[in-house]
Amino acid sequence: MKRREFMALLGGAAAVWPLASLLRPRAARAQAQTPPAPPAQAADNQIGQVATLEGTATVTRASAAAPAALKLNDAIFKNDALQTGANSTLGVTFDDETTFSLSANTRIVVDEFVYQEGSSGNAALFTVTTGTAAFVASLVAQTGDMKIATPTASLGIRGTTGVVDVPARGGAGEPRIKLYADTDGHVGRIEVFDRQGAQLGALTQGASAFALRPGAGGRLAAVPFQIPPQEAARDRGVLQRLATSHAIGRQQAIQRRQVRERNRQQRQRNQLRERNRQGPNNPRQPGGPGGPGGRPPPRRGGGGPFRRRQGH
Repeated sequence: MKRREFMALLGGAAAVWPLASLLRPRAARAQAQTPPAPPAQAADNQIGQVATLEGTATVTRASAAAPAALKLNDAIFKNDALQTGANSTLGVTFDDETTFSLSANTRIVVDEFVYQEGSSGNAALFTVTTGTAAFVASLVAQTGDMKIATPTASLGIRGTTGVVDVPARGGAGEPRIKLYADTDGHVGRIEVFDRQGAQLGALTQGASAFALRPGAGGRLAAVPFQIPPQEAARDRGVLQRLATSHAIGRQQAIQRRQVRERNRQQRQRNQLRERNRQGPNNPRQPGGPGGPGGRPPPRRGGGGPFRRRQGH
């Protein structure tokens, strides 16, 4: 090979190799910058979301030994235990638009939550172990069975707004259950039961309340009382935070339903594409050659009407 031709060959290779070496890292960088998609199973299991947060709050999950810090928009799952810190508040809205607003030093556990649009078997159970939890009940309470448990009593929630006060174990005070009107003026119903299932009473009027106290024979009693002005003023602030969390959380719940519907439609499209890709000629598909109910596979070597005659 002449020297001039050899140099031309080296120049052509040098022109190609740098371009290829630049394209590969650029493609790799683009792939690395793409955020990973959230696991489909986690998205399907999510039942709620953090709508508002002031200060600090944590979640303890069944699969984790230690609590983890919560952030705005974090997902909430069944069996989560939510805890607010001192001088902190937390608002959480669930798939049916039920919203809880937790005051400082409050802990609740999401024991059960089942909601399917149009179903009559919806159910939810929340346990308030300590602190002050305000709530506005929504579709589960309207179409199924919603309960709130405390260390001493169980509440049947019939579509309404309320406040549950549970003093810290060993602390002063008594558990209190209060019923308030919804923002549209509607007043629901809260039924109070002891831990054995006996009904102790029902709240049906706005701004009405029960104090849970030992009664005759040591049995629990739901004692009606007039909410003191100072406590009523505190509750108004709690309910204002609840309304803010509910407004934000409703939009989150609507967006989650839209995302799930898009995912459902995408899964259907993927299944249809897979069926079309396999096609009717897939031997393992019903109706395919050799498949159940299908036509027999064609014989090799002809045998049709245009087969060449022997000897011609």
